[in-house]
Amino acid sequence: MGDFRYFLRVRYGECDAQKVVFNARYGDYTDLAVTEYLRALGFGEGLVDGSFDYQLVRQTTEWKSPARFDDVIEVGVHGMQVGTSSFTIACEFRRAGEDALLARSETVYVMIDANGKKPVPGPIREAVLAGIAARVDHAGWLVSSSR
Repeated sequence: MGDFRYFLRVRYGECDAQKVVFNARYGDYTDLAVTEYLRALGFGEGLVDGSFDYQLVRQTTEWKSPARFDDVIEVGVHGMQVGTSSFTIACEFRRAGEDALLARSETVYVMIDANGKKPVPGPIREAVLAGIAARVDHAGWLVSSSR
């Protein structure tokens, strides 16, 4: 399985008065991380032109510890399973460079087109399950920490 990591920095507007990340923001973070994962797998053009279209049908998140303003979050992303028309992706959230888990989400997506659900194409099925060893760093963490 590939080892995909996405890095983001927590912005002030994503936090409450105690500078703790609002729980709903993890849905946003998952969306960002999964989009970058699919782009790294080679499906970026399909995401833009609509030939790779999907809908979220279920998302669960379990929180362990709070993330705070200005933390750099490292999101590990991997495909869990692929069904006939759906695929499930897991995200694990940690402070960059730390082992302790902040949260974990599992998201089920269904492939669609203008007529409704459609089967997951073979190349997407294979790529989601194989994963990819890649890093996407929107926080500047890898450069600043020489990692």
